[in-house]
Amino acid sequence: MNSTIEYMPESSTSSNATDLLTDEELLLGYRDQGDRGAFDQLVHRYERELFGYLRHYLGDADMAEDVFQQTFLQVHLKCSQFDSDRKVRPWLYTVATHQAIDLQRRNRRHRMVSLDRSMGGKSGDDDNGLVDLLGSSEMEPGDEAEAVETRDQVRAAVDSLPEQTKQVVVLVYFQGLKYREAAEVLSIPVGTVKSRLHAAIQKLSETLPKCDLPK
Repeated sequence: MNSTIEYMPESSTSSNATDLLTDEELLLGYRDQGDRGAFDQLVHRYERELFGYLRHYLGDADMAEDVFQQTFLQVHLKCSQFDSDRKVRPWLYTVATHQAIDLQRRNRRHRMVSLDRSMGGKSGDDDNGLVDLLGSSEMEPGDEAEAVETRDQVRAAVDSLPEQTKQVVVLVYFQGLKYREAAEVLSIPVGTVKSRLHAAIQKLSETLPKCDLPK
């Protein structure tokens, strides 16, 4: 995936040096010093993760690529607005999610969500019920075909969730954001994140009655 941003100023920081910096130090280095090396390192650091999130969310790799580029264009344009007391990761997800929603509004003919990878990820918080539901266990020989069928059923079930519920599921259980980070991305209370995940468990338990759901 090509993530080169051609409008950036010349680099002043070597890649070896930027490898040791935190996300926050990279963004502030670019914001305050115009350091292209810091910006490029931030893009590289989030290329796989953020592109994967956008591909899951949008269901189209080309659309995800466009939104990825737009996300870092917005980072470039709005880095002066970044609050140094915040963490960069949830801020990037906020920008990316808003860009994805804007694209969906402009292009209604595309599917809104497609989850085309096997399930996984952890929330890092107390309620792991949906992780247990979506996660895959070790397979015995000969079980692969059954596992693929089950995975496809789960994909379809998650894809059928209401949009707000899907957003939380993708952020928490596919991207591994903590509840408070997902709440920040979506501009909702942590309690709302938890209630939407609880609703997802209930809905999936109806759609996938054969699953051994946690109580």
